[in-house]
Amino acid sequence: MKNIFLTLLASFGVIYMVGGVLLYIFQSSFIYYPTPAVNHPFSEKTFTHDGETIRVITLNEGKSKAIVYFGGNGESVAYSAEDFYEKFPGYTVYLVNYRGYGGSSGRPTQAGLFSDALAIYDKLKKDHQQIIAIGRSLGSGVAVYLASQREVEKLVLVTPFDSLQSVAQEIYPIFPMSLILKESYRSTEYAEKVTAKKILMLIAREDRIIPPEHAYRLAKAFTHTELMIEVIEERGHNTISYDQRYYSLLKEFID
Repeated sequence: MKNIFLTLLASFGVIYMVGGVLLYIFQSSFIYYPTPAVNHPFSEKTFTHDGETIRVITLNEGKSKAIVYFGGNGESVAYSAEDFYEKFPGYTVYLVNYRGYGGSSGRPTQAGLFSDALAIYDKLKKDHQQIIAIGRSLGSGVAVYLASQREVEKLVLVTPFDSLQSVAQEIYPIFPMSLILKESYRSTEYAEKVTAKKILMLIAREDRIIPPEHAYRLAKAFTHTELMIEVIEERGHNTISYDQRYYSLLKEFID
């Protein structure tokens, strides 16, 4: 009996170690779900940075104020273009295709997405008096980082998280995700440096991918700016934008 127990324990140990190693090696596959380029009728700008070409859908060109949108980890931002075009005619809107997404070159990493966001902002700032950043899901991590490093007039965070590590720890509770994850997106650490005049946080009540408590933890980290929180009832992580309140809340806050 003792030998059987030791054998089972050893087997579990091997399985556990293999599982941890696989999570470490293939973590990018669990974080990023690059989407292909989509045909659309809107203009695009290309930004060359760090040896990569980033394609950015551009709407309502020539306005003094701009909105920069960073989407989710499996989102094709082209599908949001028509809504942004119609809802924000007074703003030039930039929908960013991350590295590896929507025809942009390279592969996505936290360092790459952060660096690209800063480079895009620096180029856009030459043409716009004000820049508003919107980040959804994974994009909330990019937007918070950008707002901690650059002057953003307003910041909108849709289904955001406190850190990717915190979310992953709930999904894989038996593994030490703080040791495994290289891509941590620690938004709470950047929050205190955000200087945006106002922040809007949109939370999906029925979010099962990033449960609302992660957004509330992030909210507590914003101590130097005005924060508004709106909860969309009966909507989940991927359906929050289907609600009629979604764009009306965005428009009310941004305008």
